[in-house]
Amino acid sequence: MGGKVTCTLGEVKQRADFIVYWGGNPAECHPRHFTKYTIMQKSKFLPRGRKDRTMVLVDIRETKSAKAADIFLQIRPGKDFELITILRALVKGRQVGDEQIAETGLDRETIEDLIQRMKTCKFGCMFFGMGLSMTRGKHMNSAALLTLAAELNAFTKFVAMPMRGHGNVTGADVIMRWQTGFPFGISFNRGYPRYNPGEFSTVDILVRGDCDAAFVIGADPGATMPQPAIEHLKRIPTIVLDPHITHTSKLSRVHITTAPQGIAAPGTAYRMDEIPMPLKPALKSPYPTDEEVVRRINEELAKLPFWLPAGSQPQMLTSQV
Repeated sequence: MGGKVTCTLGEVKQRADFIVYWGGNPAECHPRHFTKYTIMQKSKFLPRGRKDRTMVLVDIRETKSAKAADIFLQIRPGKDFELITILRALVKGRQVGDEQIAETGLDRETIEDLIQRMKTCKFGCMFFGMGLSMTRGKHMNSAALLTLAAELNAFTKFVAMPMRGHGNVTGADVIMRWQTGFPFGISFNRGYPRYNPGEFSTVDILVRGDCDAAFVIGADPGATMPQPAIEHLKRIPTIVLDPHITHTSKLSRVHITTAPQGIAAPGTAYRMDEIPMPLKPALKSPYPTDEEVVRRINEELAKLPFWLPAGSQPQMLTSQV
């Protein structure tokens, strides 16, 4: 099974009476999420707002978001995949041993209560954050949760949606899916897109030291990635396009200041539910846009002759940006 069952934030606002936040801390990372889209909003189908909704928080430690939750489930670190697999098994009526359940840090009564609430809600939504997708298991955790959401549709309406960690990460995924059919973790080194998260993902390539140059556009891996990845960025030629001086800029060979998107440069940002939001510049900037810089780099590269190591065969690589 592949893909995801999802919806817009507007549907969550109007209909979701059961909301699960898994591996995220929206109270601090997405401070308007509660009030604008989920637990606090009143709607046609949920006229009492907070009183008509149930919120569950699943995390390895108690955060500020736990204060807003009706149910807080504290699980053991690194046991997300096991817990999701147990939930999938029990949803289908399979037998699971008490020892397997105890390894997750929860008891059978708590898990069975969660499953009953999931099955009997009118519209359920699971939001999952980097506490799920960037821990042990990584993309397999996300895939398991998306599959759980799909399987719950045998009983009720259930959807899942990632809580993105940085601005317009969803936009990058949407464009890559449009261009290649894959959302991320893509390699073009054979002249066509290949998808393999864990092998071709940026952080994995940097940690292994597989790349000998880096071109960073509107991101700051030097502030967020593991230390081995940052150390490799220091060793290789790194070029950064960003409106601000970032941690990555300080370790790069070249930093090009660009106009900030949505403030001094037009463009399109995608909301976390993949709704495109057109951006119109309010100010003028003396700096070029990211698009202009990348286009000029491509034009200069097109003027250069092929440079090939001795004994290698020429190969034309084509891709659309």
